[in-house]
Amino acid sequence: MRSSKLIILVIVSGLSTGAFAATEVIHQQGRVFSAESVTVKKGESITFFNDDSVPHNIMSTSKGNEFNLGSQAPGSSVDVTFKEDGDVAVICAIHPRMKMIVKVVD
Repeated sequence: MRSSKLIILVIVSGLSTGAFAATEVIHQQGRVFSAESVTVKKGESITFFNDDSVPHNIMSTSKGNEFNLGSQAPGSSVDVTFKEDGDVAVICAIHPRMKMIVKVVD
């Protein structure tokens, strides 16, 4: 009985930690993002999940929120934390039609 309570506590703790790691999940499938625009609070994260059959290179050169995930293999995911408020243009450096805006609010 005691070990099952411990297992449940570990599972719940893991889920709670994951919930704080990212507030939004953006899927990449069919060489497009699952959303054209999302809004997050400053300091929150987005998980970029590659559901596609090809690699993607998600990046942004928007001031204060620059990032480059490099080649992201199919089935992988990466969290990006947004540190400054404003509109962040996100693209795939491999597939030019993959574009989205992340609105970061204070």
